[in-house]
Amino acid sequence: MVKIETSITMAEEENMKWYMVFHKKRTLMLLFIPISLFILWLVQSNEQIAEYVFARGLYKWISQGLSLLMGIFPFSIMEVEILALPILTMIIAIRFIWKLMHRVHKKQGAVAYELSKVILNVACTLSTLMFLFVILAGVNYYRYSFTSYSKLYIRNSSVNELYNLCLELADEAADIRGQLRIQGGTEDENGVLQLSKTSWRDVSKTAEGSFEKLSEEYPVLGGHYGVPKPVLFSRFMSRMEITGIFWPFTMEANVNVDATEYSIPAAMGHELAHLRGFMREDEANFIAYLVCKQSDSLDFQYSGIMLALTYAGNELYRQDTGLYQQVRESYNVGMLADLREEYYYWKQFEDTVISTVSNSVNDTYLKVNNQDDGVKSYGRMVDLLLAEYRKNHSIE
Repeated sequence: MVKIETSITMAEEENMKWYMVFHKKRTLMLLFIPISLFILWLVQSNEQIAEYVFARGLYKWISQGLSLLMGIFPFSIMEVEILALPILTMIIAIRFIWKLMHRVHKKQGAVAYELSKVILNVACTLSTLMFLFVILAGVNYYRYSFTSYSKLYIRNSSVNELYNLCLELADEAADIRGQLRIQGGTEDENGVLQLSKTSWRDVSKTAEGSFEKLSEEYPVLGGHYGVPKPVLFSRFMSRMEITGIFWPFTMEANVNVDATEYSIPAAMGHELAHLRGFMREDEANFIAYLVCKQSDSLDFQYSGIMLALTYAGNELYRQDTGLYQQVRESYNVGMLADLREEYYYWKQFEDTVISTVSNSVNDTYLKVNNQDDGVKSYGRMVDLLLAEYRKNHSIE
């Protein structure tokens, strides 16, 4: 009788063991999920909390400290994490399978307990990552718009205004491109512009100096941050049709260095704008344009103007191809060579499986994070350019 009672007791223990996993202290990490949801609800309900408590408060301090720390390393920590992830996952999976087989072989049971531990560990990891993303990036999607600092008034614009904007941008780009050629700017055998600064460190310093200069006009862009990082696997980023990635978990502005060289300064400005807490894509593009335009480097000025001209020109082409062709006639030989190079570079990556999946994921990500237009929000930069054009020319 005693043996029978003991046997039943052991069986009950084995059957009960699966939920004993919730007695572990790590279970408390699951609280990060409701905390994250509460913070998102809070910032969605009140822009002032998003701006002053998080964007210009908690985030401002964390981002600068972590960015400077990560800036010690000349390579992208993001890439290391991404490369290590599948290896780490495989090691954990093999360890779990071995542990499970060992229990079955020794007839120790408690398979449900081991499965519960895996599920708990995955849930705790995802919960922590969710909380970190919300604090280090998510809240910034609900902060004040950059227009509240730029004092630009966005309204519906006529095609004629768009045409005049494109003409002005084209003239500025042609002038700078001509200066680069006169001053001995480097070109390849096809006449395509190459960056005059060959050292990534020098280019990065120029970007930081440009932000410092712009912060005199817009103090909200000020601060001390680490330098942008060149991505080793930039070619793969191109296959995903991505020019850069802001990685909030390490506060790194990662830049695709395989793309056409004249576009790299603007890409750096875009990712550094994200690092400074401006997550909306249209605003990051506009800030990149302002940063490049304020720079003492002609390379940066040209990159920013061409970024603006590309977006404005594409919109003009959709509205009136005839007016677009008139603007196109003002492009000089250097500009045409650069644009031709960029067109054929990105053409090779269009409509591939990787680019299609990447665009779909990016579109979903933007919509989830308060950018209802998804990928189309990139085109809203034109509205900001038109608002600046009207402000500069005192047009009501």
